[in-house]
Amino acid sequence: MEFVLAAIAIVILIIVIKCIKIVPQAHVFVIERLGTFHAEWQTGMHLMIPFVDRVAGKVSLKEKVVDFKPQPVITKDNVTMQIDTVVFYQVIDAKQYIYGVERPLAAIENLSATTLRNIIGELELDATLTSRDVINTKITAILDQATDRWGIKVNRVELKNILPPREIQDAMEKQMKAERERREKILQAEGDKKSQVLVAEGEKESQILRAQAKKEAQILEAEAQKQAMILRADAVREQKILEATGEAQAIELVQQALAESLVKLNQAAPSEKVIQLKALESFAKVADGKATKIIIPSEIQSLAGLATGLQAITEKDDAVKQ
Repeated sequence: MEFVLAAIAIVILIIVIKCIKIVPQAHVFVIERLGTFHAEWQTGMHLMIPFVDRVAGKVSLKEKVVDFKPQPVITKDNVTMQIDTVVFYQVIDAKQYIYGVERPLAAIENLSATTLRNIIGELELDATLTSRDVINTKITAILDQATDRWGIKVNRVELKNILPPREIQDAMEKQMKAERERREKILQAEGDKKSQVLVAEGEKESQILRAQAKKEAQILEAEAQKQAMILRADAVREQKILEATGEAQAIELVQQALAESLVKLNQAAPSEKVIQLKALESFAKVADGKATKIIIPSEIQSLAGLATGLQAITEKDDAVKQ
């Protein structure tokens, strides 16, 4: 009997433990009671009624990333290509997610493929390859609107790879190669043109600078010559002024000396013979000139004869000594 009671207690304990549910963070449990929706259990510990309540679904609220396999699509210009998409979605309503659609991922994949075919079918090949952002935005808007009733929010859809047929890839590579060569030639031609323009502008500026330098040199040379002439004229003028000043000072000194000699002569009260001797000295200075005729005053004629006789005697003595 005790064994049976112990077994019953263990069974009851197991049932109680199983009725205790702990919901992890960022999860929601959808609970059914007697086969119908009852509640959404959020994060925390909850207690179920045994044999009445059951967990219909455990839903994660984290954002999920699904990479769908490549889908064949046809462009407006009838080019078939393979495009694979990456969908970022998040469950925002656990009840609608459990009861709204049977296979949510399959539904999103098929909806993404059909939407992608519709959008690409309106674009040509070149526009498809260069309009990724436009295509991503359109697919995201359409999928987000369509999945609202499933409790799913599509945050973003990205085109992962766009793979055109091999022959199209070869043609595009050749086209890109030709385009690069064309751009290279254009850039080279523009570079040569700019180089020639720069060389011409440099030569022009060089000629202008040389002309300006020559002009300035001529102006400086003319100014230097002008200054030199002015300085020479100033020097000549100052020289003449100095010579004239010197001559004037010399004449003044001579006149001053003569006046002083006369004053001293008057102060000495010279005799008549001294006066005649001074006259004779003056006559000797006059005779040193180049005049052909000399008028001798009568007062000094006797003295002149005496001086001549003395000169003759002196010359005769010199001859005898020789």
